[in-house]
Amino acid sequence: MGLRSNFVTLLPLFLLLVSNAKGQSAAGGGVFDVTSFGAKPNGDITGPLLVAWKDACASTTPSKVLIPKGSYGLSQSNLKGPCKSPIELQIEGTLQASPDPKGDGLLLLEYIDQLTVSGTGVLDGQGKAGWEKNDCHLKKICTKLPMTLKLNFITNSIVKDITSLDSKNYHINLLGCKNLTIDHVTITAPENSPNTDGIHVSSSEQINILNTNIATGDDCISVGDTNKQIVISDVTCGPGHGISIGSLGKYSKEKEVVGVTVKKCKLTSTTNGVRIKTWPDSVGTFPATDMHFEDIEMVNVSNPIIIDQEYCPWNQCNRKVPSKIKISKVSFKNIRGTSATAVAVKIVCSQSNPCEEVEVADIDLTYSGSEGPIKSQCANVKPVITGKQNPPICGEPAPIDGPSTD
Repeated sequence: MGLRSNFVTLLPLFLLLVSNAKGQSAAGGGVFDVTSFGAKPNGDITGPLLVAWKDACASTTPSKVLIPKGSYGLSQSNLKGPCKSPIELQIEGTLQASPDPKGDGLLLLEYIDQLTVSGTGVLDGQGKAGWEKNDCHLKKICTKLPMTLKLNFITNSIVKDITSLDSKNYHINLLGCKNLTIDHVTITAPENSPNTDGIHVSSSEQINILNTNIATGDDCISVGDTNKQIVISDVTCGPGHGISIGSLGKYSKEKEVVGVTVKKCKLTSTTNGVRIKTWPDSVGTFPATDMHFEDIEMVNVSNPIIIDQEYCPWNQCNRKVPSKIKISKVSFKNIRGTSATAVAVKIVCSQSNPCEEVEVADIDLTYSGSEGPIKSQCANVKPVITGKQNPPICGEPAPIDGPSTD
């Protein structure tokens, strides 16, 4: 066989290898490496990422968009579905947001089924440039800063192993998602960074947040309105404002929250522990029910256990009008550790809609500060109490118009 014959024989194999290396065969799936689409370390990756995503999303077999190790700039990037087959976004490098505090978010993924976001990479929100401009914790009308990772209408999907650093606003925001798992994610921002909630969930169903480490300047996890079947397990939280359901009732289109379980979590030096919060003078009227907190360790946590239906930070509402949100079927079980404040348990329910079917069991919290003995305060609730009570549950009435925590 001559040289020409050998070349003709090997040419199809060569072309196949080149195609797979560049990841540009939409019909065949494979790996779509953004560097094959023009991305370069220390350069802006926004355009190449979008092209690689569109090609991968059009694949009729499972595909992967790969961001290799290195540092890349990223402007607001909107990666949309639906895609023709399962798709993975593997982030191994560092994606740096612009310091300019504008736009909706760093990385927006929406309308995708069977999505995997993975990798050891970092989403760097460059938040320091925006925090000083953020006054949304002080005023109802304010300038919203961009979030880092927004997941809108994502179904049957998983986010795992990535790190979110110094977001300007929420780190990870879920809207309209169903059957989504967040696993082994790391979220980090300074304790004084405003509105940097670790993970915020709204209008979603069947959400699992597992084995995740969150240190931030606001709620580690906040479960907002219109949610069903949320499981939070094996999460470490601190610093931050704790793990919260709410705040609820601030806006007119909010709907019920049903089925939230928080278990096997550890909170350290947070300003709250596990919390349910609703606004007085609430616009909406809906139930918040079937919410359970169990096997929680507290280390130097202020307000370890709290239901606050008079949540009104910075006096943004009329506290004299009771909350219309109906809280029921709540349990706090096997919560132990140390409180940074004397009032370790505070259950303040609505005067017009008292809490119902609240169970408190096996609470063992200690306080060694100078504010007096450890205690528990309650209003508008008659909980079922079993097991250990340290402090004695509902030992005294909660003061009227007590201060709200952040």
